[in-house]
Amino acid sequence: MPITDRPDAASQAIAAPIAVRWECVSNMAGENAFSARLTLHNRAAEPISPGWAIYFNTCRKAIGGSVAGGYVIDHINGDLFRLTPTDAGLAWPAGATAVIDYQAQFWAISVTDAPLGFYLVPAGGRAVDLGDPSIVPFARAEQLHRGVHDREPVADAAGRYRENLSARLLAPELVGRITPRPVRAEFSTEACTLTRRTSIVFSDGLASEAALLRAMLDQLPEQGAGGVAHIVLDIGAVDVARGAASPPSEAYQLDIAASAICIRGAGSHGVFNGIQSLRQLLADGSGALPEGRVADAPRFGYRGMMLDVARHFASKETVMRLLDCMALYKLNRFHFHLTDDEGWRFAVAALPELTDIGARRGIAADGRACLPPSFGSGANVERSSGTGHYSAADFITILRHAHERHIEVIPEFNLPGHARAAVVAMRARHDRLRALGDIDGAERFLLDDAADESRYESVQLWHDNVICLALPSVDRFVDTVVAELVALFRAAGTPLRMIHMGGDEVPAGAWLGSPRCRALMAERGWTSIDSLRADFVGRCRDILARHGLLFAGWEETALEHRRVDGHERLLPNPRFAAIGFHAYAWNNAWGWGQEDCAYRLANAGYDVVLSNCANLYFDLASAKDPEEPGYYWAGFVSARDAFTFCPLDVGATARTEPMGKAVSAQTLAGMTRLDAAGRSHIAGIQGQLWGENTRSAERIEYLAAPRLIALAERAWASDPGWESIDDPRRRAQQVEREWNEFANRLGQRDLARLDAAPLAYGYRLPAPGAVIADAAFAANVALPGLALHYTVDGSEPTARSMRYEQPVPHAAAGGAFRIATFDTRGRKSRTVTLTSEAAADDLDD
Repeated sequence: MPITDRPDAASQAIAAPIAVRWECVSNMAGENAFSARLTLHNRAAEPISPGWAIYFNTCRKAIGGSVAGGYVIDHINGDLFRLTPTDAGLAWPAGATAVIDYQAQFWAISVTDAPLGFYLVPAGGRAVDLGDPSIVPFARAEQLHRGVHDREPVADAAGRYRENLSARLLAPELVGRITPRPVRAEFSTEACTLTRRTSIVFSDGLASEAALLRAMLDQLPEQGAGGVAHIVLDIGAVDVARGAASPPSEAYQLDIAASAICIRGAGSHGVFNGIQSLRQLLADGSGALPEGRVADAPRFGYRGMMLDVARHFASKETVMRLLDCMALYKLNRFHFHLTDDEGWRFAVAALPELTDIGARRGIAADGRACLPPSFGSGANVERSSGTGHYSAADFITILRHAHERHIEVIPEFNLPGHARAAVVAMRARHDRLRALGDIDGAERFLLDDAADESRYESVQLWHDNVICLALPSVDRFVDTVVAELVALFRAAGTPLRMIHMGGDEVPAGAWLGSPRCRALMAERGWTSIDSLRADFVGRCRDILARHGLLFAGWEETALEHRRVDGHERLLPNPRFAAIGFHAYAWNNAWGWGQEDCAYRLANAGYDVVLSNCANLYFDLASAKDPEEPGYYWAGFVSARDAFTFCPLDVGATARTEPMGKAVSAQTLAGMTRLDAAGRSHIAGIQGQLWGENTRSAERIEYLAAPRLIALAERAWASDPGWESIDDPRRRAQQVEREWNEFANRLGQRDLARLDAAPLAYGYRLPAPGAVIADAAFAANVALPGLALHYTVDGSEPTARSMRYEQPVPHAAAGGAFRIATFDTRGRKSRTVTLTSEAAADDLDD
């Protein structure tokens, strides 16, 4: 299935009239502030008339009064900012360059922190996309560190080399053949062969699984020596034991013999899981596989991935490719984050404005209402990565694709915060119908109180993204959207068990200035905003119950503020603590005080999905590398961080806080532990891929894998028991041994599986580590088994260049030593360049 994607902002700006350059000057500008420089060059043949403005998106809010050089930067809303000259009467001469120094909040240490999506709005003219700026490389210490308190080392070539020294290449027989690691797997030295002619015999209820297996066999050669005659798929008793959290229907046995293969599942899902293990054993495409037996079942019943398609739209094909990758590694829940402040992505027949307005982003040339550019999506609505939605047919196709792979889809529409797309759309609907004289119709689905004077700013810098909880129309809106989702799932013939209602990050100050909310609070005798919000959660839960559905929400939906010993604490709300209320616990950044929130919720009786940001947020950067995409507010999250996550004792493998400081013993000692009842309420774990930085299908795949595989290992495989090793040194040694085996599995087996057609998934390839030592160039790689290729003549390395096996003496290198990591398709990582006269330097390919 091909990757489809929109042109990025940079390609749109080739002929832009203004060239934009940006630089982080220093992160030492003050407490929680950095200094930056914008350089704007008018390369047009004509002056730009007075009254122009340049807009851009940035996650770093410019500090008022800090802008120098006769310019001002205003915050519009969200991450949209506007640059204008202080003298609006001056034209911008052709060929003139403006250098604008300013300060912004926090810090900027990577390309992700740079402002994006610049566009010019000339006086009286249409918006012109300028694209992304050229970014001055981050090289100096004051550019690479987040102020004086940043202890996290930079992951440069030398740093990677030191870190990779513990990665040892293992012999193939010491590396697991199946991921996630099964409960039992025994293989002999004998081999057998599957071919395209191998037949499939299956029992009732397994036609879908047989069809998927047939498609897999059709990729194999026509003939093979001693080919297996047939594969039997059936349902029956499976001899494998797991804990209470393991769903019995997912267990399977895989018996491989020269004459026949049998896959027996405790249910159809178990048969499907057995097919995925067989598929992994056939990864080289030859049809050969070892004889043997596998008996397996998952550790957790909930093994999920969340994809945010609201911040940037992802095509139907991109979503289905992620589902295919999930299926290969036996993940079984797809949390589909469909709405947010920046976009509404599925059509609701009764409310067309949700997609007519809420799914379109930019500056519409035809004057049609839409949402503003966000996250660098640009001014051109039609070309914007923020424009798009799933038609009913698209949505149904995705649902069926997931269902065929035994993946349950959990749709999310986010309320009461993160709701600006819906608020704007329903306000436009209100204004349209009111102008037509239909007052009742106008009020029917309104989500905001026009008289609300509340002042707040969300984490994403919005000032108007929260719905009014006191309006009866809000409940009507929720019920209408839920009914639409129910109808879509019914049309697809797929089950809908639960809807995720969001509920996270409502900014402080919301509702305080709303007359409607204040009146409702007075009427009910509520003195706390928590009561207003809990009432809304209860109403949503009741609406879902009327449709036969369970409620799910982020952890905030299950928490309330309470004073304990004179201190304000965020604690589980006992009102909803019962089976069927799923709380997704995410905000566990080390050092922030909420590290044990998930365990407190589980102990209180909530069904908890561990979504911990410090280990399972795959939109965060994999390393502290200025070229590595992703945020890092909760730290840097590598595949190793996902692999070493201990679901039932997160403190056992905790390493550092976001700034690189070691997690303190005091923090670990003060954490709530799971009690016996609480352990039974841990439903499973989920990886999150938020969409702020996913402007392309390629970026989604780069961020998702191989971290997704590490997530699958931890969700399925047996508890490694690290938390039971009391001695920290012995525990660390055991974790290191098991990580090394898994790193070898990735490097020797799993990434090659992702290379194979038809999936050919675009996972992240780690750049090599490299140093100059003993008059030689030395290099290594984080995932043993991946190939390194290098050149010594200054040319760019390719998969046909010399393969790195041992250090290369300076004398053998006539020019720069350049090296990169390659996959089996010939894709490469960033190139690392070394010269005998200079230190290692990472360069883009």
